[in-house]
Amino acid sequence: MTTSIREQLHPLLQRLAEAIEAQWQKHLDLEPYFLPDDLGYVEGRLEGEKLIIQNRCYQTRAFRKLHLELARVGNNLDILHCVMFPRPEYALPMFGTDLVGGRGQISAAIVDLSPVVGLPDSYDKAMSAAIKATHFKQLRELPTWGNIFSKHCLFIRPENAQEEDDFLTVTTAYLEHHCKQAQQLQPNPEAASEILAGQTNYCTQQQLNDKTRRVLQKAFGDAWAERYMNTVLFDLPAEDATNKH
Repeated sequence: MTTSIREQLHPLLQRLAEAIEAQWQKHLDLEPYFLPDDLGYVEGRLEGEKLIIQNRCYQTRAFRKLHLELARVGNNLDILHCVMFPRPEYALPMFGTDLVGGRGQISAAIVDLSPVVGLPDSYDKAMSAAIKATHFKQLRELPTWGNIFSKHCLFIRPENAQEEDDFLTVTTAYLEHHCKQAQQLQPNPEAASEILAGQTNYCTQQQLNDKTRRVLQKAFGDAWAERYMNTVLFDLPAEDATNKH
């Protein structure tokens, strides 16, 4: 990913993007994942401001897609979005994290390992330990479709630099545990249909996020927004015919 947009983002977004890529490179054997040519880097206009979206994607033995998106709207809005999509034969949770900032402040920070076919005990223990020592003053309410998240989902508005550091620490701990478990886990083809149903529910619920859809529609139109939601952000395994491992 070029550094042109990253270096302009809020420092916490820069640090989280670097931490995510560092964990991926340390624990996973990364291979390219090819997005359509016109969706890797996108420019548009939103209410008179320039909108830039940059995507970086990989695939591995256990993950059909690792997706990291960075976006910026003028000087007013910075966005980081990351989701790791396991292959259907791997009974892994869905790692997801989002940061939204503007004018030097982070307004929303969320991270979770969302269960697809239940949350394994090792995840429950690791997530509990990661979040135990933290204290965030402004916990945010999950959206109405947030029943896909685990009880360890962290959704906050960080008040200061310490809370930003703590969010980064928790997110990195969640991600590191997830990557290590993925490397050790053996595939279970017999459970693929159940896992696929869980992933489909996760993606379907995430697509109910009207804020994301409205921003994309305003900048690029309805048809493009639908394509981006279904191809880049929350595509389903059955539709992934071009990146088979």
